[in-house]
Amino acid sequence: MRLRPSEWSKIVALRVAVLSLVVVLLVPAGTAAITNEPQTMEAGSISEPANGTTVISVQGFKLSGEASGKKPARLVGVGPTGEVRWVENGESLNVTWFYDVDPINGSNLLVTGVNPGETVISEWNPQTGDVLWSEQFALEDTHDVDAINGDQLLIANMRNYNESSGKNEDRILVYNRTTDQIVWEWQFRDHYPADGGGTYTDDWTHVNDIDKVAPGEYLASNRNFDQAIVVNRSTNEIDLRLGSDDDHETLYEQHNPQYLRSANGTETVLVADSENDRIVEYAKTDGTWSRTWTLGSSETLNWPRDADRLPNGNTLVTDTLNHRVMEVTPEGEIVWEFYAPWGTYDAERVRLGDEPGGPTVREMNASGTYELNGSAGLTPGTGSGQTFSQWVSGLARETPLEEAVASAAERYAHVTPWIRPIWMDSWAFASSLFAGLVTIGWVLGELVYQRTRIRAAIGGAIQG
Repeated sequence: MRLRPSEWSKIVALRVAVLSLVVVLLVPAGTAAITNEPQTMEAGSISEPANGTTVISVQGFKLSGEASGKKPARLVGVGPTGEVRWVENGESLNVTWFYDVDPINGSNLLVTGVNPGETVISEWNPQTGDVLWSEQFALEDTHDVDAINGDQLLIANMRNYNESSGKNEDRILVYNRTTDQIVWEWQFRDHYPADGGGTYTDDWTHVNDIDKVAPGEYLASNRNFDQAIVVNRSTNEIDLRLGSDDDHETLYEQHNPQYLRSANGTETVLVADSENDRIVEYAKTDGTWSRTWTLGSSETLNWPRDADRLPNGNTLVTDTLNHRVMEVTPEGEIVWEFYAPWGTYDAERVRLGDEPGGPTVREMNASGTYELNGSAGLTPGTGSGQTFSQWVSGLARETPLEEAVASAAERYAHVTPWIRPIWMDSWAFASSLFAGLVTIGWVLGELVYQRTRIRAAIGGAIQG
């Protein structure tokens, strides 16, 4: 079928318009590639110098077990006014990813790191760079190990499905370094249903934190069951439980809870409520939990994974996908901020020891809901500059689609940083994705339009 000149010109004009749109959409990515400045470790807003050195564990990024040079795993020691005192990359401690880091023995650090199929625990001296001791375990993706009772290690063991027995063996265990023996273990399958949490044959519980909160009392973060629990070593029972599976109003795949007890004995839990993009504190009175403090939202936090109360009443927050650590007052004012790409996981004030604790918000008469304020805003999403996902969420605010759009935008904000090139911001990446979709639509349209010719060409090739 022959096309009239007018029809042909319309088709050409349409192709030119689509091509122009694709080019325009790719301009932000091209500009970002040309003008890219590597993300650096730098101080943000600092109005109150920190109390000594802050150690930050940066998870880093890996693909197929290989570390990324542009998104490195590293430990960073930061001085009171944001000066970088030392940096240690994962390779030097023989790990691909860093997770929990705890100050121990005065000035040393207990470091939890992993390689594919292996967990490496080390006591490391940041002043000399010496590894005092190291233990390797055939454990997959361990996020936290604590030193307890002198020579013992308290380990949160996840991703532990046994194909031979058909049982998931996610557990909490205590390992004696002197005798090289497991002296106690607690199996999640004895207390949780197989059809709850994550995938039973893979990442079922994702227990990502373990802390000794009293003799024989261990606080664990059972992430995929949306719970923080305290396990009694003597009875093997759960003595305290905050949250329940799929109760996302309380907790949603949280990380690193901290157990606090007020002067009047009220049990309190401070926790990074990761998928809800907030920090929350709960107090238990008369057997019932009540939320006494909420800090931040998806407007100012992106997947926070640690929150520790400090003795001065402020909270040290690790804001993972905004790649920063902050000290925040009970009212939400940022008084100390440091950016440490890529993927901050944990932070501690070294001279204070491991999670020293401090007053609860009730004791400070600061109960309530607060948004963060005072950020230097060195990356979009941490100050006045919006990310693409925040903008999308704002478009649907106060409409019937608000909840659905906000949920989708939040998921997008949590996933895309792991696949977005380091030199792209969220806007350039979204523009590139749209360019890709337009290109795919164009190609499909051309295939439909040219289907007769394509069919004839294929038939001719087969007959020939």
